[in-house]
Amino acid sequence: MSTATVVGGGPAGLIAAEVLARTGVDVTVHDRMPSVGRKFLLAGHGGLNITHTEGRDAFAERYGESAPRLRPMLDVFGPEDLRTWCAGLGEPTVVGTSGRVFPRSFRATPLMRAWLARLTDLGVRIEKRQRWDGWSSDGASLFTGADGTTVEVGGDVTVFALGGASWPRLGADGGWAGPFMDRGIAVTPLRAANVGVRVGWTNVLAQRFAGTPLKNVALTVRGRPARGRGDAMLTRTGLEGGPVYAIGAAIREALDTDGRCVVEIDLRPDLTVAQLDERLGRRRPKDSGSSWLRRTVGLDPAAIGLLREADAGTLPSSGMAERIKAVPVVVTATMPIEKAISTAGGIAWSQVDEALMLRALPGTFVAGEMLDWEAPTGGYLLQASFSTGVVAARGALARLGTAPSGHGLGGPAHV
Repeated sequence: MSTATVVGGGPAGLIAAEVLARTGVDVTVHDRMPSVGRKFLLAGHGGLNITHTEGRDAFAERYGESAPRLRPMLDVFGPEDLRTWCAGLGEPTVVGTSGRVFPRSFRATPLMRAWLARLTDLGVRIEKRQRWDGWSSDGASLFTGADGTTVEVGGDVTVFALGGASWPRLGADGGWAGPFMDRGIAVTPLRAANVGVRVGWTNVLAQRFAGTPLKNVALTVRGRPARGRGDAMLTRTGLEGGPVYAIGAAIREALDTDGRCVVEIDLRPDLTVAQLDERLGRRRPKDSGSSWLRRTVGLDPAAIGLLREADAGTLPSSGMAERIKAVPVVVTATMPIEKAISTAGGIAWSQVDEALMLRALPGTFVAGEMLDWEAPTGGYLLQASFSTGVVAARGALARLGTAPSGHGLGGPAHV
């Protein structure tokens, strides 16, 4: 019987273990935490947005520069395959109004419980509290247990799925990068992605509006094409939320280039400057500035407060329509990686082949956030983790000379 070692018990590692075990491979998963899937379960607190129904091309473009590498993997195991897999575990999915996909229960726990039961039935062993500490001189993986004892573990193939460096308390701290670089493998520095940004608000705005959303706004980085739309959250130290995360890569690029970044917030993305001008022209003689903006263009106090913040505490005396369409906010930094939902950076694509095998370490495969890709929230993160896990496992099976079995994973044609 062929043996496989899977290092990391998140979605990428567990789906790789399932694909391998379905063919009769003897699989052992090693994870440093007392239980597996901790970040996956945390995501379930928000309903577990597992994938998205967006069209194939638009979906792939969410991965930016990594889209050409990830698109074929989404063809191997894509959103419909993931939904079929969920249904096979007794958790049919539902589609929200935004196209996001959730388990019908809107919880991660039932799905994880059923998944672990399936893995047990397939003979997968899960070794917990096992920290991966690199390789021995003969290439075996070194694992240190809770008692401090280190053991060497070999295998015919190995799949690494150790995650990025966000949420280190859940197990993903990026500590794997050093040992990989010591083996000559190029690793792009891990950086915060899908994370809030720092803004030097005045005390007036910070105290009055921290925790208040800016509803249905569009964000862009001045001079760059990236755009995010949705509800952004004003915090005491800056901005958070989906539209901020969507332009995160552009924010980092601007900060790296200039040391600062100007984010422009469109408070009324569904209206043109001309339409705003027409509505603003209906001002009544007795209207205060706030009443005028609230009555004519529907701005709420937080949006009006942001306008005042951009003009030293006053409302602009002219060009109001243009300012509403592009309120400048100076971003000084991103929040630290420990507060990020995910990370950018990781093992460079040049280091792996199409099957996600490390060119420098034949028989060793990499999946999930360890690879150098990023995506916004909305189901894209989990989908790519699953897709790369399946592709890495299929690559490992090819290395073993074993044909994959697709039962329960989208059908033989897809997995």
